Amino acid sequence: MKLLIVEDDARVSDLIKRGLEEKGYVADVAYDGFFARKLIGQKDYDLVVMDIILPKINGIDLCREIRQVYPNLPVIMLTALGTTDDKVEGFDAGADDYLVKPFEMRELIVRIRALLKRKSQDPAPGSVLTYADLQMNLDTKVLVRQSREIRLTPKEFKLLAYLMQHPERVISRAEIAENVWDTHFDTGTNFIDVYINYLRKKIEKDFDSKLIHTKSGMGFILMEGYGKGFVDKPPLENDH
Repeated sequence: MKLLIVEDDARVSDLIKRGLEEKGYVADVAYDGFFARKLIGQKDYDLVVMDIILPKINGIDLCREIRQVYPNLPVIMLTALGTTDDKVEGFDAGADDYLVKPFEMRELIVRIRALLKRKSQDPAPGSVLTYADLQMNLDTKVLVRQSREIRLTPKEFKLLAYLMQHPERVISRAEIAENVWDTHFDTGTNFIDVYINYLRKKIEKDFDSKLIHTKSGMGFILMEGYGKGFVDKPPLENDH
């Protein structure tokens, strides 16, 4: 596996490079966003680890460019910017994972392995998910509801895909964190709720029926035919 480290702090990049090579990975280093973009265009990388605050091209803009040209190239953002807003911006730019400095090398390795494993298990081209009047093409990354295309960020798309793969089942925040972000966020924060609200605005705002419901204290469920009352009253098995 060949990885690219994009980090302008030589001490940090050397630490990451040594840690990756000890685990059998091949790692290149770019000290600015411009050179990283050049390397990505020249070599076939399996994953990119990048900082956000970079010379010439910052990590957010670089990640957006990567997503446009290499939509399936995994990206981990490794940065000192650790607020919820920072994480949302990083994921909206297309990052697959987000690790805040200071970090432990063991955790970075675990996250890299998880992303590479997921990449090897990506669904075959042309796979389509459907639920109610939603249709999601996992190959073209197109979501349609009632013949109207709805644009989602990469993380919104992945979150909705997971809900559609597990419909009519309450999914906890911890399960979402592990399976959508390949990590374990502090479920006491509102990070996941922020993305659920983003999804609701996009797939429900201009439609009569609501699909994503909150089960207080437990998580979220994708279910057709239950309104706001589902927050307090779960559906009965024989309830039609």
